Amino acid sequence: MNCKNCNTEATHNYCPNCGQAMSLRRIDGRYIAHEIGHVLNFEKGILYTIRGLITTPGENVRQFISGNRARLVKPIIFIILTSLIYSLVNHFFHVEDGYVNYEESTKSTTGTIFKWVQDHYGYANIIMGIFIAIWAKLFFRKYSYNFFEILILLCFIMGMGMLIFAVFAIFQSVTKIDSMQIAGIAGIVYCTWAIGQFFDKKKPINYLKAFASYTLGMITSVFFAIAIGTIIDILIKH
Repeated sequence: MNCKNCNTEATHNYCPNCGQAMSLRRIDGRYIAHEIGHVLNFEKGILYTIRGLITTPGENVRQFISGNRARLVKPIIFIILTSLIYSLVNHFFHVEDGYVNYEESTKSTTGTIFKWVQDHYGYANIIMGIFIAIWAKLFFRKYSYNFFEILILLCFIMGMGMLIFAVFAIFQSVTKIDSMQIAGIAGIVYCTWAIGQFFDKKKPINYLKAFASYTLGMITSVFFAIAIGTIIDILIKH
């Protein structure tokens, strides 16, 4: 038989070139249920990932980076999925946006950029993570982690931040108690704690560096968006 994925000839159950099974299950109700169960699997899916990121985020992300990548959800998928969860919660529970809220009286490119951020949290979080990773790399330059490994850390951490906002959004909707400001503080505290724990949880200075990295990264990303929007508006006018 030839592999249906790469057309390589195979004599066993799996393709020797790409590893795909030679006999694939037909896509039906059982297949969909299996795929959903695989994603939610408490041993290898998103629930296990969330549990690990709640208890020992630094250790779990270090293990992922060092090579044990079979049990955690992939970081990009995780941050996009958790951002989607927050967006759905925010939409269905009609909670006032407490994560990014930008309003303007006149339409501008800057306003369009921030509106895009509000509508695409998953991708926006990755972009903001880039700025935070730059500062983290600067503050933690004595450690051996490269920029992309730190970015992977931030994908997991910022994904958890979105879940924190989702939980507080549901709480606010049920209790009618304004709690999104508390959610913002809780998100910053968690990110600071997780970043500090990742590099070395025994050094208190690392938590100060983590807070500075997160704060400066967020501020830098906002100013970068404003600068890009302003430059585009100036070019359009001229």
